[in-house]
Order: sequence, then C-alpha cells, then structure tokens
Amino acid sequence: MKALILAGGSGTRLWPLSRKNYPKQFLKLKSDRSLLQQTAERLLKVFSTENIVVMTNNEYRFHVASDLESSSITRMILEPSCRNTAPAIALGVKYCLEHMGCTEDEVLLVTPCDHIIKPDEKFKEYVSHAEAVAQKGYIVTFGVKPTRPETGYGYIKGGERLAPGEGLEAYRVERFIEKPDEGMAKQYVQEGIYYWNSGMFAFRIGVVVGEFLRHAPEIGRALNESFDMFNAAFSAMPNISFDYAILERSEKVAVLPMDIYWNDIGSWDSLYDILERDREGNVKVGDVITIGTKKTMILGEKRLITTIGLKDCLVVETDDAILITKRGQTQKVKDVVDRLLKEDRKEASEHLTTYRPWGSYTVLEEGERYKIKRVVVYPGSRLSLQKHYHRSEHWVVVKGTAKVTIADKETFVHENESAYVPKSTIHRLENPGRVPLEIIEVQNGEYVGEDDIERINDEYGRE
Repeated sequence: MKALILAGGSGTRLWPLSRKNYPKQFLKLKSDRSLLQQTAERLLKVFSTENIVVMTNNEYRFHVASDLESSSITRMILEPSCRNTAPAIALGVKYCLEHMGCTEDEVLLVTPCDHIIKPDEKFKEYVSHAEAVAQKGYIVTFGVKPTRPETGYGYIKGGERLAPGEGLEAYRVERFIEKPDEGMAKQYVQEGIYYWNSGMFAFRIGVVVGEFLRHAPEIGRALNESFDMFNAAFSAMPNISFDYAILERSEKVAVLPMDIYWNDIGSWDSLYDILERDREGNVKVGDVITIGTKKTMILGEKRLITTIGLKDCLVVETDDAILITKRGQTQKVKDVVDRLLKEDRKEASEHLTTYRPWGSYTVLEEGERYKIKRVVVYPGSRLSLQKHYHRSEHWVVVKGTAKVTIADKETFVHENESAYVPKSTIHRLENPGRVPLEIIEVQNGEYVGEDDIERINDEYGRE
C-alpha cells in the first residue's frame, strides 16, 4: 500500500493568516509542527518513508522539503499547473506505476495535507480496513460521523451495507450532497446514515484507472502514456475535482464511516473549535485584553488588541491586514479574498514576510523609490548570484556574519558593519556561519519591485 499526500492547495479560507504564497498546510496552528508535518507523522505510523509521495507544485516545493526534512520523506511530484484533484490524483497514480514499482493491484491512499485527525492509532485501523475494502474493487471514501449539523461540509449518504470485517462496516455510496442548509444538515445528523466527506480515498490502482477511462477519458487516456508525456499534457487537462470526475459517476464507490475526531480547518469557525478557550469561551493568542467579551477568538501578532462587549466574534491581526467578523460567517472569507484578487491587491497572496529556500525577508517599510527589509539567511545558505537594473542595495548586518560578493570581490561583513551594492552590479549574499544571519536591507531606485532581478546562478533551480 502506498500513500499520496496532496499538498498543492492555496488554502485561502484562513486569510489573512493563510495566503496563496504561504497557505494553510504550512501554518503551525495548535502545535510547534505544521499541519503538513502532522499529516506526515500520522502516515508514518502506517507507511514507511519510501511508500509515501507528496504532490505539490514548484511554488511550494521548498516549503514542503523544509517541513518534511526531519521525516525523511523525499518523494515529491510537482504539478506543472493547478488543475484540481482529478488530474493531480491521476498524475500521482502514474508516478506510482512508473517510479515506485506499483502494479495495478496496489492500493493507494490519497489524503489532504492539512487536516487534524486523532487518535492516530484509530486512524491506522481505518486505513487497514479501507485497504481490505479497496482490494474488493471499491473506491473507498472516508466518511466522518457528524457531531453537529455542519453546513460547511459536503455529505455522503450510505446505502447497502457491505460485508463487515474486523468489526468495522462499509457501505455502498448512495449519493453525494453538496454543502446543505442548516435544516437539511440537522436532518442528516438525525437520520444517522449521512457522513461528512473527509476528502480521503483508497483504491486499487487498476480500478481507478478503469474508472478514469470510463468517466473522464481525457484524463484516463493520458494514463496509457509515460509519466513524462502525462506531465507535459497536464496543463491541458480538465480543471475538475476527483469527486465530480469519478466519485459521483462511478458505481464502485463505498463509504467507510469513521468515528474519530476530524477537522479540516476549513474556516476560522473550525479553528475556534480546536483551540483552548478560557472561562468566558474566548480564544486569546498574543497581547490581548478582553472586557465583557464572550465566545470570541482574538489572534494577534504584534499589536496590543483590546475588545469590549464582543460576543461570538473573530478578530485576526497580521502585519498588514485585520479580519473582523461574526463567528458563523467565516465561510465568507473566500468572498473577501476573491474581491482582493479582483482588485489586484497583494494582500490576497503575499504576507509582509516572504519565505525562500535560503531563509526569509520581511518588508518593514516601503515608499516611492525605496523599500526597507529585514533579511534572514539560514546557516550554510546563500541567495542566487544576481543583479538589479533599477535599484541599489545597502546591507547592514544585525546578527551573524555575512559573506558578500560584489562584482569580483568577496568580503566578510560582521555585526554593525555594512556593504553597498550599486545598480546593475552582480552580487550575492550568503551565510557561512552556524547561526542565522540577519541583515537590514535598504533598497533605493526608480523601481523596487521584486521582479527586478536577473539570476546569474541559482542552486535552487529558479529562473
């Protein structure tokens, strides 16, 4: 059995904390480990490292590699473009066949990378049972027994019961239901045969290949080609989810009900459910003072946040944006992000802190003809050899030691020392030391956009 982790989503429903350039799967929300790291740790209790592969994209590959470094999971597939889960899963299937030595009888578990599931041991039992059901020719969906009439999830209606095994039950899927209104959700919970759709699947590879050929032939035919040819044709694939392309059309779908804690952290309301609350029902993170405030979540970063008389609200503060909303309305955060994208606002996609494979930079101040950044470079890492046509740069070392290349000259710059890079001059910054290098960078020129860069040499394979 193999596992495919889907880690290419942009996860903007937790905006402003989660954004396209640094989405939900890399956030550390309730732990010192990211959601991706927690997913990997959970799967490693079932699979060996060589049997796990991660599907992501070129933009996130360094984040994924950094998060999974301690787990030794190194297999990674890069989606050439964002084409939804049906083409992504098919590409993963082709990779398993061609690069992991799988036969069509191999069972593949597909799971998102950003859910919270516990306890791990119980999840391990469900995976084992799903494998047994999948071996009988079913595409198994993992359904979660609902604990409340949730309107933010899709539901699965169970039908005919399949033969039981190991004390667990599975059912043929009668139908899938989109996010219902509150009345229908209450009815589903009462009837007891409806389950939340967790977005996790298990299937025999040969079965799903056949269903792709039958129900999504444009994708299915590509499975007959080589992995490289499939990859080359990927961007022309239909932009369709696995649910729509296969699950809602196939007659071979079963649901395995899980009586387990599961949370997809798909909204701020979902996050409120898992965080520790005080006696007034408030979640408080950061420098927060509340007066007469109840059942409210306040997440702060740098500022003092005070609230008076709030109830059932949400306040999220970041360096460049603040979200204030009523609890129960947080699914509409997506509408905010859509509007920001329509207006071409950088807050939709970018944080003031941007992560790179070598470290990070934070924009401290920006105005006409200038930008000030705090740059952090990991020990042993270095930026690309590059030049800028429209700006000069002045670096002041705050912490550590910098090795600086300017034109054909290399120098070491220590704390409280500086270096100057003129326009159009080839240069490089690197950290030869054992502690993170921190510098303040002052840019000046007629244009200080991030795209004013020509990389001469880059060890990370960026253009």
